Amino acid sequence: MKPFLKWAGSKYKIIDRITQSLPAGNRLIEPFVGSGAVFLNTDYPEYLVADTNADLINLYSCIKTQGLDFIEDAKQLFVKENNEQASFYNLRTEFNQTQDIERKSAIFIYLNRHCFNGLCRYNSTGGFNVPFGRYTNPTFPEVEIINFWHKSQSVEFKLANFVDTIEQAIPGDVVYCDPPYAPLDQTSNFTSYTKDEFNLDSQTELAEVALKLMDKGICVIISNHDTEFTRSIYSSAKLNYFDVQRFISSKASNRTKAPELLAIFSRE
Repeated sequence: MKPFLKWAGSKYKIIDRITQSLPAGNRLIEPFVGSGAVFLNTDYPEYLVADTNADLINLYSCIKTQGLDFIEDAKQLFVKENNEQASFYNLRTEFNQTQDIERKSAIFIYLNRHCFNGLCRYNSTGGFNVPFGRYTNPTFPEVEIINFWHKSQSVEFKLANFVDTIEQAIPGDVVYCDPPYAPLDQTSNFTSYTKDEFNLDSQTELAEVALKLMDKGICVIISNHDTEFTRSIYSSAKLNYFDVQRFISSKASNRTKAPELLAIFSRE
């Protein structure tokens, strides 16, 4: 099932590799949901899906609770006159100023499909600041959103950080983590997905929490770049290595493969 959002680091392209590593369980917990590619393509009885991005969680909650009515409202933004620079920046300003969660959530879908590379980025005050993308004919992902709506009925969406989310895990749960990746080098560290940074200390804390859950018999799987740093903090886990094609660079010639890993914290 394809996510309806464009998303930096979406796991849709490697979903088979991830799902093959996920054991059976009563509930899948995702502290960093992103585009939702993993929960959309798994079949657990229940889900706890969280993120620190309030716009993302509000959007997912709107779809879950309002269904076709919300989808139809969001679709109205996908008209020819809105695929212009002036209209884009007017809607981006409205997005940053409105307190109407339903309206903001609808605009979030519009921005995702009309902004540069589908990026989700905020400035230091929490304002969405990705520029106009200049696409010929951005389409409304209606089928994908309807599929998401149906799947979301078994999902609890929560605005929470990874520590608070993972602390809710009990035996029988499976935890999959897709945190902002550790940098491959000093110039590649992207942490402005929300206004709060996810730094190297956060990476280490996540690994420590995963180890504690493993000791309780709870499986935790973490995606990240394959670097000397991540191999070190995941030294207690089983590591699977592979390369993934990058899609974020504005120049196709710069979209090279990056080394990634899956760290599997499990006693089995």
